[in-house]
Amino acid sequence: MTNTKKFLAAAAAVVAAGTVGVVAAHAAAPAEAAGATSKAAVATDPAGGDLNRSTHLSVAAALKAARASLEAAGKEGQKVSVAVVDRNGNTLVTLRGDGAGPQSYASAEKKAYTAVSWNAPTSVLVGRLSQTPNLKDIPGTLFLPGGAPVQVGGAPVAAVGVAGAPSGDLDEKFARAGVAALGKAAE
Repeated sequence: MTNTKKFLAAAAAVVAAGTVGVVAAHAAAPAEAAGATSKAAVATDPAGGDLNRSTHLSVAAALKAARASLEAAGKEGQKVSVAVVDRNGNTLVTLRGDGAGPQSYASAEKKAYTAVSWNAPTSVLVGRLSQTPNLKDIPGTLFLPGGAPVQVGGAPVAAVGVAGAPSGDLDEKFARAGVAALGKAAE
């Protein structure tokens, strides 16, 4: 066998042994956890404030809000897209209305994300750009009217974003219709 072949064979053996060792180490961890309680697990006290709870909108409620926004826009002959995001800004539902522009889909998501991030309608946030213009540089945000937060006890739990109407005021009117369908007021 040549030196190169010997080297490759030795390298393969080392890699294989390392892989087996890693697999064996991971396989042993659950058995150890089942047999004994670690100090870290005992130190966590949910009653002592170590855990946070948050309220999230259900997918059914998000769909209800999106449909209400789309219906409100349709009554006025507007072709829009609607997005509903959860408290963390994750998209729950997006509906692209018949004839809505291709940019409206992404814009609706960004408006909803912006509204939930700052717990304010995006029309209010537009005014803040004059004081802090680089807010617009935050990834995923869109500072145009059309986003409205869904609040419970003053805290945001979701937001509705609408895009595609000829004005941001209309977009936001339709977003508020979605929020209203949930029985929550967007402040």
